[in-house]
Amino acid sequence: MNKWVATIIANLVGGLLFFWVDRFIFTSKVLDSQWEIKEDVRCTDCGKISRGYRLVRAKNYDKTKGKIPKFRCERCSKKKSKELKKKGIQ
Repeated sequence: MNKWVATIIANLVGGLLFFWVDRFIFTSKVLDSQWEIKEDVRCTDCGKISRGYRLVRAKNYDKTKGKIPKFRCERCSKKKSKELKKKGIQ
């Protein structure tokens, strides 16, 4: 078989497989929490500029439509996560 044909077939098969895997990962409700991470942001709580973390979606919690995202540094993010767990959100 020609190498070009084999390459095209392999890419099509791989693309079809990974399409469904990616779709599951990014749209599934099975994976409870979804986080957004950005570099060099100002923490909402303490004002420190560092890597920022933001919980976007979890059980009983959805900030996907939030207009002003609130990022927190690692320390403040852990503190906020503990608060949310006490409320039964995470």
